[in-house]
Amino acid sequence: GSSGSACTSGSLDPSHVLLGIGLPHELAHGSLRLSLSDFNTEEEVEKVIEVLPGIIKTLRSYSPLYLNHLKEQEKEQTKEQGQK
Repeated sequence: GSSGSACTSGSLDPSHVLLGIGLPHELAHGSLRLSLSDFNTEEEVEKVIEVLPGIIKTLRSYSPLYLNHLKEQEKEQTKEQGQK
């Protein structure tokens, strides 16, 4: 279970749950956990859904871990295409 927010845990390590399901370290480290309550409105949720993809794209562009992940993915795809 979860007790408290990720930001108050004092740890910079990625979520052990995300790593446990096989997510690469680079992606798990850049995860975002959102919490909702009974007091959130449908309009608030829709606004988050609207603006979050752009924010994520911007933040990923600053992340050396994510950029390295993309390079590694590209290498793997090139290698797989060469084996066909």
